[in-house]
Amino acid sequence: MENVNSAVETLVQSSNTLFILMGAIMVFAMHAGFAFLEVGTVRHKNQVNALVKILTDFAFSAMAYFFIGYWVAYGVTFFSPASELATNNGYELVKFFFLMTFAAAIPAIVSGGIAERAKFWPFLLASSLIVAFVYPFFEGVIWHGNFGFQDWLEARFGAAFHDFAGSVVVHGMGGWLALVAVVMLGIRNGRYKGGRLVAFPPSNIPFLALGSWILCIGWFGFNVMSAQTMDGISGLVAVNTLMAMVGGIITALIFGRNDPGFIHNGPLAGLVAVCAGSDVMHPMGSLVVGAIAGAIFVGLFTIQQNKWKIDDVLGVWPLHGVCGAWGGIAVGVFGSESLGGLGGVSLTSQVIGTGAGILVAVVGGVVVYGVIKLLLGLRLTQEEEYNGADLSIHKIESTSEA
Repeated sequence: MENVNSAVETLVQSSNTLFILMGAIMVFAMHAGFAFLEVGTVRHKNQVNALVKILTDFAFSAMAYFFIGYWVAYGVTFFSPASELATNNGYELVKFFFLMTFAAAIPAIVSGGIAERAKFWPFLLASSLIVAFVYPFFEGVIWHGNFGFQDWLEARFGAAFHDFAGSVVVHGMGGWLALVAVVMLGIRNGRYKGGRLVAFPPSNIPFLALGSWILCIGWFGFNVMSAQTMDGISGLVAVNTLMAMVGGIITALIFGRNDPGFIHNGPLAGLVAVCAGSDVMHPMGSLVVGAIAGAIFVGLFTIQQNKWKIDDVLGVWPLHGVCGAWGGIAVGVFGSESLGGLGGVSLTSQVIGTGAGILVAVVGGVVVYGVIKLLLGLRLTQEEEYNGADLSIHKIESTSEA
């Protein structure tokens, strides 16, 4: 019997390791989606820079999170002998890999907002600092119970802040950090003339669409595998993810008036919004949450570009920042038993937790980007921007003429 129990335990441990490893690989693949979404949206002279930024941001984020960020969030380091790290089939190592891919999504989100006029090395430094300190600080508060914030919410309002897969912790954080960076960078040269918006059309719609498709597919790993163990897997999360994606597509199609850019960002808006409550909402509630998110993205992106003159190239603030905040708050409504959800949520806690995430992102962004702007500068020169980041930074164009 003892041998049987040992075999069962080994099978469970190895299954959990494989489960979360597959999730890590799927979320890692999403970074290709971020890359192609940006490549397809920016002008031709900035395509190489978009690809290089996403890949190098991932590498530096991995280093920052491995040595500092994971310790800040969870109090865990990797300075033990390999024999200790490999216990339980190396589950803790693979868990780090999974959560690291979440952390690396923060710079990938920011990258879409600052495209076409940002210096390379200063923003790489900023990404490293954010993944080492700013993001894991809030991650640890929400997902590890640091500083007693979650305990206080539960004691005061009956439930802790619920963010199952990161509508606020990941996407909201990235979107609001991006807003700070975009405002500090300023508007791209030539974007407005006589106070009116000058269109910079996407350079490659097929690449934009490819990026959206890759992200949509990977998102099922992002959400479903946030359970982190096999016994926590839920078909409810999968179907809620699907329905929110569909809702975002439909409203982006309607309100975006057939614009392919809006249509391919619509599912992402829905997916961002459903992350937080995908494990507690009813599928019909998720459909509504995703549909509202799609409409929010189209409307707010149009307003910020035309009226507020916030030159957010990919619209990452409305897509991740605002739709992420909407998703965090929506859990308190659509996760309730009265609307078919599983319950155990508090609208007040959701509002406070969402607000806390925005506050940490904005303050952290002001400090990190502000100091780097003062010391190193954030923006390319006017000539470098005119020539394009590909030639100015990487000394090569995305295509060569024979």
